[in-house]
Amino acid sequence: MDLISLYFFTLLLILSVSSFLAFINKRCTNNPKLPPGSIGYPVIGETFDFSLSGPEKFITQRMQNYSKEVFKTSMLGEKVAVVCGSPGNKFAFFSGSNFLLPWIPYPVSKLFDWLDSDGRLIKEFYTKGRHFIHEIMRYEALKHYITIMDSMAREHLNKDWASSNQVSVYPSTQKYVLSLACKLLLGLDNPDEVRVVSELFKRTMPGLFSVPINFPGTSYHRSIKEGKKLKLELLKIVEARKKMIPELKEKEKAGSGFVDILSRMLLEGKDHFKSDMEIVNNLISFLLPSYEGITAAITVTLNYLAELPHVYDAVYNEHLNIAKGKSPEETLNWEDVLQMKYSWNVVREAMRLVPPSFGTFREAKIDLKFAGYTIPRGWKILWSPFTTNKDPQYFENPETFDPQRHDRDVLQPSSFAPFGGGTQMCPGKDFAKFLMLVYMYNVVTKFNFKKLNPDEKIVYISGPRPENGLQVLLQQH
Repeated sequence: MDLISLYFFTLLLILSVSSFLAFINKRCTNNPKLPPGSIGYPVIGETFDFSLSGPEKFITQRMQNYSKEVFKTSMLGEKVAVVCGSPGNKFAFFSGSNFLLPWIPYPVSKLFDWLDSDGRLIKEFYTKGRHFIHEIMRYEALKHYITIMDSMAREHLNKDWASSNQVSVYPSTQKYVLSLACKLLLGLDNPDEVRVVSELFKRTMPGLFSVPINFPGTSYHRSIKEGKKLKLELLKIVEARKKMIPELKEKEKAGSGFVDILSRMLLEGKDHFKSDMEIVNNLISFLLPSYEGITAAITVTLNYLAELPHVYDAVYNEHLNIAKGKSPEETLNWEDVLQMKYSWNVVREAMRLVPPSFGTFREAKIDLKFAGYTIPRGWKILWSPFTTNKDPQYFENPETFDPQRHDRDVLQPSSFAPFGGGTQMCPGKDFAKFLMLVYMYNVVTKFNFKKLNPDEKIVYISGPRPENGLQVLLQQH
């Protein structure tokens, strides 16, 4: 072979190898390494598996079977990457709006008509509403709310608990929480108005967790109809309140006490909200956590107090020390709630073992890398407390109810996030904290209680709740 032939042969070989490598690289690029897992059946994916087994079992089993870092699944017609552990939580919390977008499951968005003409979530109301609620949930405002929380808790317990030796904790607590939300969010004092909003809300909620088939006779169809009625009722309240703006301005100028959140939205939210319907959408998004999350957290906490007498006694003694410094009719204040350190650890431990929410979703704005895998653009990302809260890597003796661990142990960042974190942080977390503590104080200082059925289980429907509502026998102090 002469020199020229050898040259061309070598050149041809180099070009062939280069072309082959380019082909392989392109193929790898077009077929990125996706997280391990299963997408289940066409369309429905693993939605029914998630519903039937419950979020804790669903998530922990797949972490064991596929990966403790990230796994893929499919729910509600969407491809989902479940990011796990403290690194997964950080990824979901702190990746930023350039990479992750807010996302609410379609059945929820459709139910409340939170979709634009293209069928996508109206992100403006979601992001602006969260920013506004952050602004108005500052400590100065919360100080005024504590007195109202306390006085309404006293009134509620006198009506619902004191007149009987037995009560169903979950529905009773939900009644209080919704009434309080109507007062603080909407400024409703009239019991008939509160009842109308509460009943419409209750009749709307089943659709959030039913098969999203909008056909006459289905649960979802009924919920959509009730949801429209709820929005019309809230619109009437907004329109009536707008007529009171001059009076509200005078009240605010005089600094005369409590101003509900709707009134503050009308007074201060001109740059945040484009229409009355946008205000209504935000009011509903504020009411949702009250209906499920706060009610669940309070009920689960009281469930542990009924099961663990030594924990109840420690909480009671802490509350008794606060009560000794007050007259019987004097309401709780900011300083009182700040003294409830052990009580808050009890609530936190209850939320660790039985999270009030299974997590929240985000949407990948671009192709993202996590733990060596690619999460494609458009996929949904789920972070969940069930990936960390009972992991011995983060919590010693994770199945043990130990409130003092929250003072004693140094927790890894983002390993325990009952209210989310970063851009995912719940804007009403302090509101929820004070509400739970104030209600628990009123229950514990007035009643001792034990479970009617010691074996009653916590089940997961739309959120955690006792199977039969947590029936307890009461004994007044």
